[in-house]
Amino acid sequence: MYRSVFKPILFRFFSAEKAHHLAFFSLKILKYLFFLKPILKYYFSISNQKKINVAGISFPNQVGLAAGFDKNAEAIDELALLGFGFIEIGTVTPKPQAGNPSPRLFRLPKDLAIINRMGFNNDGLEKIIQRLKKRKSKVVVGGNIGKNKDTPNEKAIDDYLICLKGLYEYVDYFTVNVSSPNTPNLRQLQEKEPLLALLKTLQNEVKNQVNNQKKSKPIFLKIAPDLTQTQLEEIVEVVIESNLAGIIATNTTIQRTDLLTSMSEIEAIGAGGLSGLPVRERATQVIDFLKQKSQNKFAIIGVGGIFSGEDAQQKLNAGADLVQVYTGLIYQGPNLVKNILKKIR
Repeated sequence: MYRSVFKPILFRFFSAEKAHHLAFFSLKILKYLFFLKPILKYYFSISNQKKINVAGISFPNQVGLAAGFDKNAEAIDELALLGFGFIEIGTVTPKPQAGNPSPRLFRLPKDLAIINRMGFNNDGLEKIIQRLKKRKSKVVVGGNIGKNKDTPNEKAIDDYLICLKGLYEYVDYFTVNVSSPNTPNLRQLQEKEPLLALLKTLQNEVKNQVNNQKKSKPIFLKIAPDLTQTQLEEIVEVVIESNLAGIIATNTTIQRTDLLTSMSEIEAIGAGGLSGLPVRERATQVIDFLKQKSQNKFAIIGVGGIFSGEDAQQKLNAGADLVQVYTGLIYQGPNLVKNILKKIR
Protein backbone atom coordinates (compact mmCIF):
# COMPACT_ATOMS: atom_id res chain seq x y z
CA MET A 1 0.00 0.00 0.00
CA TYR A 2 2.86 2.40 0.75
CA ARG A 3 4.36 2.24 -2.74
CA SER A 4 1.01 2.27 -4.56
CA VAL A 5 -0.85 4.86 -2.47
CA PHE A 6 1.16 6.83 0.08
CA LYS A 7 4.47 7.25 -1.74
CA PRO A 8 2.93 8.76 -4.93
CA ILE A 9 1.03 11.29 -2.80
CA LEU A 10 4.07 12.18 -0.69
CA PHE A 11 6.37 12.47 -3.70
CA ARG A 12 3.89 14.54 -5.73
CA PHE A 13 2.52 16.97 -3.17
CA PHE A 14 5.20 17.29 -0.49
CA SER A 15 8.84 18.29 -0.58
CA ALA A 16 11.25 15.67 0.77
CA GLU A 17 11.69 17.45 4.09
CA LYS A 18 7.96 18.15 4.55
CA ALA A 19 7.21 14.49 3.82
CA HIS A 20 9.73 13.54 6.48
CA HIS A 21 8.01 15.79 9.02
CA LEU A 22 4.63 14.34 8.05
CA ALA A 23 5.93 10.81 8.61
CA PHE A 24 7.13 11.83 12.06
CA PHE A 25 3.81 13.45 12.87
CA SER A 26 2.09 10.20 11.95
CA LEU A 27 4.47 8.22 14.17
CA LYS A 28 3.86 10.55 17.10
CA ILE A 29 0.11 10.00 16.81
CA LEU A 30 0.76 6.34 17.62
CA LYS A 31 1.60 7.40 21.17
CA TYR A 32 -2.10 8.08 21.67
CA LEU A 33 -3.56 5.25 19.57
CA PHE A 34 -2.72 2.43 21.94
CA PHE A 35 -4.91 -0.11 20.14
CA LEU A 36 -2.77 0.20 16.99
CA LYS A 37 0.53 -0.68 18.64
CA PRO A 38 -0.04 -4.44 19.02
CA ILE A 39 -1.42 -4.56 15.48
CA LEU A 40 1.66 -2.87 14.04
CA LYS A 41 3.98 -5.01 16.11
CA TYR A 42 2.24 -8.16 14.90
CA TYR A 43 2.22 -7.01 11.26
CA PHE A 44 5.86 -5.93 11.06
CA SER A 45 7.51 -8.44 13.39
CA ILE A 46 9.14 -11.75 12.47
CA SER A 47 8.77 -14.67 14.85
CA ASN A 48 11.68 -16.78 16.05
CA GLN A 49 14.33 -14.22 15.16
CA LYS A 50 17.87 -15.22 15.94
CA LYS A 51 19.65 -12.77 18.23
CA ILE A 52 23.20 -11.82 17.32
CA ASN A 53 25.94 -10.56 19.61
CA VAL A 54 28.06 -7.78 18.15
CA ALA A 55 30.54 -5.69 20.15
CA GLY A 56 29.16 -7.08 23.38
CA ILE A 57 25.56 -6.12 22.59
CA SER A 58 22.76 -8.63 22.02
CA PHE A 59 20.83 -7.38 18.97
CA PRO A 60 17.35 -8.91 18.45
CA ASN A 61 18.01 -8.90 14.69
CA GLN A 62 20.56 -7.58 12.19
CA VAL A 63 18.56 -4.72 10.66
CA GLY A 64 18.83 -1.20 12.07
CA LEU A 65 17.72 2.31 11.23
CA ALA A 66 20.61 4.56 10.22
CA ALA A 67 21.25 7.92 11.84
CA GLY A 68 19.55 10.93 10.30
CA PHE A 69 16.00 9.61 10.30
CA ASP A 70 15.29 10.18 13.99
CA LYS A 71 17.83 12.89 14.69
CA ASN A 72 16.23 14.04 17.93
CA ALA A 73 15.11 10.75 19.52
CA GLU A 74 11.47 11.72 19.00
CA ALA A 75 10.01 8.39 17.87
CA ILE A 76 12.19 5.53 19.13
CA ASP A 77 9.30 3.58 20.67
CA GLU A 78 7.15 3.96 17.56
CA LEU A 79 9.96 3.08 15.13
CA ALA A 80 10.70 -0.03 17.19
CA LEU A 81 7.22 -1.29 16.21
CA LEU A 82 8.42 -1.52 12.59
CA GLY A 83 10.71 -4.42 13.45
CA PHE A 84 14.09 -2.73 13.72
CA GLY A 85 16.70 -4.54 15.77
CA PHE A 86 18.38 -1.24 16.61
CA ILE A 87 17.85 2.47 16.03
CA GLU A 88 20.58 5.07 15.72
CA ILE A 89 19.68 8.63 16.70
CA GLY A 90 21.50 11.82 15.75
CA THR A 91 23.79 13.22 14.69
CA VAL A 92 23.72 14.89 18.14
CA THR A 93 25.79 18.01 18.81
CA PRO A 94 26.37 19.72 22.18
CA LYS A 95 24.40 22.84 21.26
CA PRO A 96 21.20 22.97 19.22
CA GLN A 97 21.67 24.07 15.64
CA ALA A 98 19.29 24.78 12.78
CA GLY A 99 21.45 23.25 10.09
CA ASN A 100 21.73 24.58 6.56
CA PRO A 101 19.05 26.72 4.89
CA SER A 102 16.16 25.00 3.09
CA PRO A 103 15.72 23.49 0.61
CA ARG A 104 18.31 20.97 1.78
CA LEU A 105 16.79 17.55 1.06
CA PHE A 106 16.13 16.37 -2.50
CA ARG A 107 14.75 13.20 -4.09
CA LEU A 108 16.23 11.64 -7.23
CA PRO A 109 13.46 9.14 -8.10
CA LYS A 110 15.08 7.97 -11.34
CA ASP A 111 18.14 6.91 -9.34
CA LEU A 112 16.31 5.77 -6.19
CA ALA A 113 18.48 8.26 -4.35
CA ILE A 114 18.44 11.28 -2.07
CA ILE A 115 20.77 14.27 -1.81
CA ASN A 116 20.92 15.99 1.55
CA ARG A 117 22.84 18.89 3.00
CA MET A 118 21.00 19.05 6.32
CA GLY A 119 24.07 20.15 8.29
CA PHE A 120 23.61 18.33 11.60
CA ASN A 121 20.32 20.06 12.38
CA ASN A 122 19.25 18.84 15.83
CA ASP A 123 17.73 20.00 19.11
CA GLY A 124 21.00 19.71 21.02
CA LEU A 125 22.26 17.33 23.66
CA GLU A 126 20.10 18.38 26.62
CA LYS A 127 16.72 18.10 24.89
CA ILE A 128 17.66 14.77 23.36
CA ILE A 129 18.71 13.40 26.75
CA GLN A 130 15.30 14.37 28.17
CA ARG A 131 13.54 12.41 25.40
CA LEU A 132 15.78 9.39 25.89
CA LYS A 133 14.88 9.33 29.58
CA LYS A 134 11.22 8.89 28.64
CA ARG A 135 11.56 6.06 26.12
CA LYS A 136 9.85 2.78 26.99
CA SER A 137 11.04 0.42 24.26
CA LYS A 138 13.95 -1.90 24.99
CA VAL A 139 15.20 -1.66 21.40
CA VAL A 140 18.98 -1.16 21.10
CA VAL A 141 19.75 2.55 20.63
CA GLY A 142 22.93 4.03 19.21
CA GLY A 143 24.02 7.62 19.69
CA ASN A 144 25.59 9.23 16.62
CA ILE A 145 27.70 12.17 17.82
CA GLY A 146 29.32 15.11 16.07
CA LYS A 147 30.60 18.64 16.49
CA ASN A 148 28.78 21.94 16.16
CA LYS A 149 29.36 23.83 12.92
CA ASP A 150 30.98 26.78 14.70
CA THR A 151 33.42 24.56 16.64
CA PRO A 152 36.85 24.62 14.93
CA ASN A 153 38.48 21.28 14.21
CA GLU A 154 41.18 21.98 16.82
CA LYS A 155 38.46 21.87 19.48
CA ALA A 156 36.32 19.14 17.91
CA ILE A 157 37.39 16.60 20.55
CA ASP A 158 35.66 18.72 23.20
CA ASP A 159 32.30 18.50 21.39
CA TYR A 160 32.51 14.74 20.88
CA LEU A 161 33.51 14.26 24.51
CA ILE A 162 30.59 16.37 25.77
CA CYS A 163 28.15 14.28 23.73
CA LEU A 164 29.65 10.96 24.84
CA LYS A 165 29.52 11.92 28.51
CA GLY A 166 25.99 13.28 28.23
CA LEU A 167 24.51 10.34 26.36
CA TYR A 168 26.46 7.63 28.16
CA GLU A 169 23.67 6.40 30.43
CA TYR A 170 20.98 6.54 27.73
CA VAL A 171 22.35 4.77 24.65
CA ASP A 172 23.82 1.32 24.05
CA TYR A 173 26.61 2.28 21.66
CA PHE A 174 28.18 5.35 20.08
CA THR A 175 28.93 6.30 16.50
CA VAL A 176 31.58 8.93 15.83
CA ASN A 177 30.53 10.87 12.75
CA VAL A 178 33.50 12.49 11.02
CA SER A 179 32.30 11.70 7.51
CA SER A 180 29.32 13.97 6.78
CA PRO A 181 30.06 16.22 3.79
CA ASN A 182 27.65 18.88 5.09
CA THR A 183 29.67 20.36 7.96
CA PRO A 184 32.64 22.44 6.73
CA ASN A 185 36.02 20.69 7.13
CA LEU A 186 34.51 17.81 9.13
CA ARG A 187 35.97 15.15 6.84
CA GLN A 188 39.46 16.41 7.64
CA LEU A 189 39.01 14.63 10.97
CA GLN A 190 39.21 11.32 9.07
CA GLU A 191 42.94 11.93 8.56
CA LYS A 192 45.09 9.60 10.62
CA GLU A 193 46.56 11.83 13.34
CA PRO A 194 43.48 13.86 14.32
CA LEU A 195 41.31 10.76 14.10
CA LEU A 196 43.59 8.72 16.34
CA ALA A 197 43.68 11.52 18.91
CA LEU A 198 39.89 11.81 18.88
CA LEU A 199 39.20 8.09 19.20
CA LYS A 200 41.78 7.52 21.93
CA THR A 201 40.29 10.38 23.94
CA LEU A 202 36.80 8.91 23.64
CA GLN A 203 38.03 5.42 24.54
CA ASN A 204 39.76 6.83 27.64
CA GLU A 205 36.47 8.39 28.68
CA VAL A 206 34.74 5.01 28.33
CA LYS A 207 37.40 3.58 30.66
CA ASN A 208 36.67 6.38 33.12
CA GLN A 209 32.97 5.51 33.00
CA VAL A 210 33.76 1.84 33.62
CA ASN A 211 35.96 2.80 36.57
CA ASN A 212 32.92 4.61 37.97
CA GLN A 213 30.99 1.32 37.95
CA LYS A 214 29.20 1.94 34.64
CA LYS A 215 28.88 -0.53 31.81
CA SER A 216 31.37 -0.34 28.95
CA LYS A 217 29.80 1.08 25.77
CA PRO A 218 31.25 0.23 22.33
CA ILE A 219 32.23 2.97 19.89
CA PHE A 220 31.89 2.73 16.11
CA LEU A 221 33.41 5.04 13.49
CA LYS A 222 31.28 6.10 10.52
CA ILE A 223 33.35 6.64 7.38
CA ALA A 224 32.80 8.11 3.93
CA PRO A 225 32.63 5.98 0.77
CA ASP A 226 34.96 8.44 -0.97
CA LEU A 227 38.15 7.43 0.84
CA THR A 228 41.06 6.11 -1.20
CA GLN A 229 42.58 2.69 -0.59
CA THR A 230 45.47 4.28 1.29
CA GLN A 231 43.05 6.23 3.48
CA LEU A 232 41.04 3.07 4.18
CA GLU A 233 44.21 1.24 5.18
CA GLU A 234 45.01 4.06 7.61
CA ILE A 235 41.45 3.91 8.99
CA VAL A 236 41.90 0.19 9.70
CA GLU A 237 45.18 0.89 11.50
CA VAL A 238 43.57 3.65 13.59
CA VAL A 239 40.55 1.56 14.54
CA ILE A 240 42.74 -1.36 15.63
CA GLU A 241 45.21 0.87 17.49
CA SER A 242 42.42 2.67 19.37
CA ASN A 243 40.67 -0.64 20.08
CA LEU A 244 37.41 0.58 18.60
CA ALA A 245 34.43 -1.79 18.38
CA GLY A 246 34.01 -1.30 14.65
CA ILE A 247 33.20 0.75 11.58
CA ILE A 248 29.94 1.83 9.96
CA ALA A 249 30.44 1.75 6.21
CA THR A 250 29.39 4.01 4.66
CA ASN A 251 28.06 7.54 4.91
CA THR A 252 26.83 9.52 1.89
CA THR A 253 29.02 10.26 -1.13
CA ILE A 254 29.94 13.53 -2.81
CA GLN A 255 30.31 11.74 -6.15
CA ARG A 256 27.74 12.32 -8.93
CA THR A 257 28.79 9.76 -11.53
CA ASP A 258 26.54 7.45 -13.60
CA LEU A 259 23.25 9.03 -12.49
CA LEU A 260 20.06 8.85 -14.55
CA THR A 261 18.94 12.25 -13.30
CA SER A 262 19.98 14.99 -15.73
CA MET A 263 23.16 16.87 -14.99
CA SER A 264 21.27 20.19 -15.16
CA GLU A 265 19.00 19.03 -12.33
CA ILE A 266 21.96 17.76 -10.30
CA GLU A 267 23.74 21.10 -10.73
CA ALA A 268 20.57 22.97 -9.72
CA ILE A 269 20.39 20.94 -6.50
CA GLY A 270 23.98 21.75 -5.64
CA ALA A 271 26.13 20.39 -2.83
CA GLY A 272 25.21 17.57 -0.47
CA GLY A 273 25.68 13.91 0.29
CA LEU A 274 24.18 11.37 -2.09
CA SER A 275 22.59 8.24 -0.61
CA GLY A 276 20.58 5.35 -1.99
CA LEU A 277 21.08 2.96 -4.86
CA PRO A 278 24.05 4.79 -6.48
CA VAL A 279 26.19 4.20 -3.37
CA ARG A 280 25.27 0.51 -2.99
CA GLU A 281 28.18 -1.06 -4.82
CA ARG A 282 30.83 1.29 -3.42
CA ALA A 283 29.63 0.72 0.14
CA THR A 284 29.83 -3.04 -0.39
CA GLN A 285 33.34 -2.73 -1.83
CA VAL A 286 34.44 -0.75 1.23
CA ILE A 287 32.95 -3.39 3.55
CA ASP A 288 34.78 -6.15 1.69
CA PHE A 289 38.05 -4.22 1.85
CA LEU A 290 37.69 -3.54 5.57
CA LYS A 291 36.88 -7.17 6.28
CA GLN A 292 39.96 -8.42 4.46
CA LYS A 293 42.35 -5.82 5.91
CA SER A 294 41.10 -6.07 9.48
CA GLN A 295 41.22 -9.87 9.64
CA ASN A 296 38.06 -9.83 11.79
CA LYS A 297 39.59 -7.58 14.44
CA PHE A 298 36.51 -5.34 14.59
CA ALA A 299 32.83 -5.40 13.68
CA ILE A 300 31.31 -3.80 10.58
CA ILE A 301 27.86 -2.29 10.15
CA GLY A 302 26.93 -2.06 6.48
CA VAL A 303 24.81 0.76 5.12
CA GLY A 304 24.27 2.22 1.68
CA GLY A 305 21.75 1.38 -1.03
CA ILE A 306 19.86 -1.40 0.77
CA PHE A 307 16.47 -1.71 -0.92
CA SER A 308 15.80 -5.43 -0.51
CA GLY A 309 16.76 -8.58 1.32
CA GLU A 310 19.17 -9.38 -1.48
CA ASP A 311 20.92 -6.04 -1.01
CA ALA A 312 21.24 -6.68 2.73
CA GLN A 313 22.55 -10.18 2.14
CA GLN A 314 25.15 -8.76 -0.23
CA LYS A 315 26.44 -6.55 2.58
CA LEU A 316 26.48 -9.47 5.02
CA ASN A 317 28.29 -11.66 2.51
CA ALA A 318 30.92 -8.95 2.05
CA GLY A 319 31.64 -8.99 5.77
CA ALA A 320 29.06 -6.84 7.57
CA ASP A 321 27.81 -8.10 10.92
CA LEU A 322 24.77 -5.81 10.92
CA VAL A 323 23.07 -3.57 8.35
CA GLN A 324 21.25 -0.25 8.47
CA VAL A 325 18.66 1.28 6.15
CA TYR A 326 17.48 4.81 5.48
CA THR A 327 16.93 5.82 1.83
CA GLY A 328 15.54 2.38 1.03
CA LEU A 329 12.90 2.98 3.69
CA ILE A 330 11.83 6.20 1.93
CA TYR A 331 11.37 4.43 -1.41
CA GLN A 332 10.22 0.97 -0.30
CA GLY A 333 8.22 1.80 2.81
CA PRO A 334 8.05 0.24 6.30
CA ASN A 335 7.68 -3.30 4.93
CA LEU A 336 11.35 -3.16 3.97
CA VAL A 337 12.56 -4.30 7.39
CA LYS A 338 10.31 -7.37 7.43
CA ASN A 339 11.23 -8.24 3.83
CA ILE A 340 14.94 -8.08 4.68
CA LEU A 341 14.54 -10.21 7.78
CA LYS A 342 12.63 -12.84 5.82
CA LYS A 343 15.49 -13.07 3.34
CA ILE A 344 18.47 -13.09 5.67
CA ARG A 345 17.22 -15.23 8.56
